[in-house]
Amino acid sequence: QQELPRENIEDLKKELNSYIGLDAVKKEVESLINLVTIYGLRREHGLPTEDLSLHMVFSGNPGTGKTMVARLMSRIYHALGILSKGHLVEVDRSSLVAGYVGQTAIKTQEVIQKAMGGVLFIDEAYALSTRGPQDYGQEAIETLLKAMEDHRDDLIVIVAGYTDLMQDFIHSNPGLESRFNRYLYFEDYTVDEMMGIFDMRAKKAGYRLDEGARETLKAILKEESEHNAGFGNARGVRNLFEQAVTRQANRLALDPDIQRDELILLKKEDLADEEKAQEETDE
Repeated sequence: QQELPRENIEDLKKELNSYIGLDAVKKEVESLINLVTIYGLRREHGLPTEDLSLHMVFSGNPGTGKTMVARLMSRIYHALGILSKGHLVEVDRSSLVAGYVGQTAIKTQEVIQKAMGGVLFIDEAYALSTRGPQDYGQEAIETLLKAMEDHRDDLIVIVAGYTDLMQDFIHSNPGLESRFNRYLYFEDYTVDEMMGIFDMRAKKAGYRLDEGARETLKAILKEESEHNAGFGNARGVRNLFEQAVTRQANRLALDPDIQRDELILLKKEDLADEEKAQEETDE
């Protein structure tokens, strides 16, 4: 993996603050940047410094921005001189665990080598410890803990997943408890924040919502976030947008004389099936 160009920390802070929502996460990351900056200055001045543990636990539902922030953290740590390359390697259980004795350590080591100089981001990390004592997931954890000790100067590990399951995972092993002491909790996006994510995605792709569509979108997001636990926040919004674009294409394809404005506009009927749109009108 090639070293990425080292970015300006102020530019990275601006990028962090441009993200929709994530207020608590932004505060934590700002605080961490300040801590690492002052730590570096103390070292320059020959003052004593504690060992900083910069490995992190990201907890929250899917689609709440964990991967996006992990990628930014790798660039922030690179900008601050903590990591030599600043890239992100994203894996899950299947990338680390093999089906035979001795193979898991080799597989995990290969992933660690790829991540050296950057951040190793393990999604749904709790899956490494939930299969019982005969499972090879424990071998992956032990290999990981050793690497975190051996390469503490140039490897950051971020583990992520559902909040309760991540608590159980960290407490399942004293080695994990001692190495992971920074927790970032990713709250679900509010309906207004999801509206903002939709607008941003639409603007980037050259679309906009008409007013009727905006009300329909708000109703759909409210309904989904209240009644569908698997909606997935930003992912759910992305799916809604992609479906809307497909419906708009189907609607416009029937029109022999399409104008530019029509290609840009997403209407109420593009956001929901006709019956659903009608139900919302009737309410």
